[in-house]
Amino acid sequence: MEYSEIVSKMFADGDEGYQFYNAYALGKGFSVRKSYVEWNSGHTEITLRRYVCSRQGYREEKYVKKEIKKRRPRNITRVGCPAKLVIALDRNIGQWYVKNFIDEHNHLLAPPDLGCLLRSHRSISDAQKAKIVELWVAGIRKHQIFEIMEMQYGGYDKVGYTSRDLYNFCHLYKQEIIAAEHQNRDSNFFFKYMTDGEGHLQGLFWCDTQCLLDYEAFGDVVVFDSTYKTNRYNLPLVPFVGANHYYRTVIFGCGIISHENIESYVWLLKIFTEANVQKHPISVITDGDLAMQKAISVVWPNSTHRLCGWHIEQNLVYNISYSCRKLQSLGTPCSHIFFVLDIRDESMLPNCCVMVRWPMGAKREFPSIRKSTMYDYFPTLLRCRELRNLSLAASFVAYRSTE
Repeated sequence: MEYSEIVSKMFADGDEGYQFYNAYALGKGFSVRKSYVEWNSGHTEITLRRYVCSRQGYREEKYVKKEIKKRRPRNITRVGCPAKLVIALDRNIGQWYVKNFIDEHNHLLAPPDLGCLLRSHRSISDAQKAKIVELWVAGIRKHQIFEIMEMQYGGYDKVGYTSRDLYNFCHLYKQEIIAAEHQNRDSNFFFKYMTDGEGHLQGLFWCDTQCLLDYEAFGDVVVFDSTYKTNRYNLPLVPFVGANHYYRTVIFGCGIISHENIESYVWLLKIFTEANVQKHPISVITDGDLAMQKAISVVWPNSTHRLCGWHIEQNLVYNISYSCRKLQSLGTPCSHIFFVLDIRDESMLPNCCVMVRWPMGAKREFPSIRKSTMYDYFPTLLRCRELRNLSLAASFVAYRSTE
């Protein structure tokens, strides 16, 4: 299109002007970005729009010279390209006209087969979204969906978006579906989070209606522990669990904290109490963490704190200092362990102190009760093998025969 044809164009609105310039950019091989906007005196109507090349301007200096970068810096794409299209509103006729147009670029333009991959030329239409959702619900994988769309439109440059755009759309669609399901299925879903001054996540707690009902019925005893770090950010996961009338584990809520200190646990317990209408448990069982103990005494001062027996068994061997090392060498507990158990008034020997393997020669003291019967069928197996071979030979002869 010639320069004179472009400057004489008229548009019904600003969006039509953007669509025209974006289509022109696709043919040329550059991407378009919306830039400057002017309003009328009452700030009720836009009177001027400026569309520029995506490589117009420069990156702000504060981002270039930033010393502490928590993310990998992106490649610098803005090189001060002067190309632009400015349209203004003519109030007399109610249409937009071209006020300024510059078609000069200070960078290389994309070839025709790659121009479709530029940012302003990639979009998923509503019809394409419906088709993607239909194929996705049917169980077709995302990369296969893109291959189907590529075959349907006759090439990747005709699809209008990339495979990454398809993956992002499916991710956002799934988030919307989950949020809608939670809203429709569980209107009492509770969650709260805590951030620091820079907006980083410091704590998170959530529970649904079933958790609230379980805590109301079985919340006299609460067990919570933070020894598991199974999320991708290595943050401690703190589940609040208990037991119902069938002695089955029920979950009262879950939390994530960034630091296992007193302040984090105090915040988590307060939010847990807030979610459950200020109901305090009668007894709390933990792994003996000092920060947990302090937080329980602050938030639940009237609740009885108990230590988990499983953690006591696990830590017994590792936290007791003794020199004989009899348990490690012979597999039997020594007098030091019995002395500690006596002080703690333990009437049963922990499982960690019970030998689980037999010593050498112990099996000879007991007669074997197992008797193999494999060889009882030995003659039958030989007969079966002979018949099978004869059958295969007869079948092969019959296959080769012309009669």
